[in-house]
Amino acid sequence: MAIKSALITIMEKAARKAAPRLRRDFNEIEALQVSRKGVADFVSNADHAAEATIREILTHARPDWGLLMEESSETRHADQQARWIVDPLDGTSNFIHGLPHFAISIAAEVQGEVVAGLVYQPLTDESFWAEKGKGAWLQDRRLRVSARRDLLDTLIATGIPFAGHGDSEKFNKIMAAVAPEVAGIRRFGAASLDLAWLAAGRFDGYFEADLQPWDVAAGILLVREAGGFVTDYRGGDKPIERAEIVAGNDQIHSKLHKLLAGALR
Repeated sequence: MAIKSALITIMEKAARKAAPRLRRDFNEIEALQVSRKGVADFVSNADHAAEATIREILTHARPDWGLLMEESSETRHADQQARWIVDPLDGTSNFIHGLPHFAISIAAEVQGEVVAGLVYQPLTDESFWAEKGKGAWLQDRRLRVSARRDLLDTLIATGIPFAGHGDSEKFNKIMAAVAPEVAGIRRFGAASLDLAWLAAGRFDGYFEADLQPWDVAAGILLVREAGGFVTDYRGGDKPIERAEIVAGNDQIHSKLHKLLAGALR
């Protein structure tokens, strides 16, 4: 049975405290007040309420830690070497369109390294979590990435550029290289869940660019602790800093990376 540390316990407490409001608002989506946050980018009352709840619990538990949260500017506190990285509602566009695919993502970063992460799906009550060196888990079940080796058998997750976001020309080149080589490509609209599902073996590979730290910090740790490999498109170890990710087991990651590198030459 998995033993959760204090950090995971705090993160799960925060996510579960924020979840009921998200579930309620999702079930009353027609009455939800929504405002524009940018071109084709939305923010809802539920988003802000979830962030406030999570902030309160995390700050109470670790008052000296900083916070990097999607809906507000970064907050720094006494401990400059530790912070929470939070997306209170990853998949906002899905949420406000009534699509039941969204998550809460929380990561703990210490001295520039993510040491614990959690991705929680409020509707399914699935809690994906990981700690550095201690594995990745779904509730109390140990996770491992898919064992598939042949690209032709794989299901790959990605994100697609949309109005005002992303490089469509680069993406089209990548798709032209990857699509003929795999069994299928999926775009579900929540990067944190894509990575959690990769860690759980539901997807075999993943690539996406133009992501923010709160989108992927917890998910990257989940994949690595589930035995997967995560790099930037160049094969380097800075996927968050370069805002580009390619991931999978050792064989699929290597093959995807070669396809992407070839497409972008």
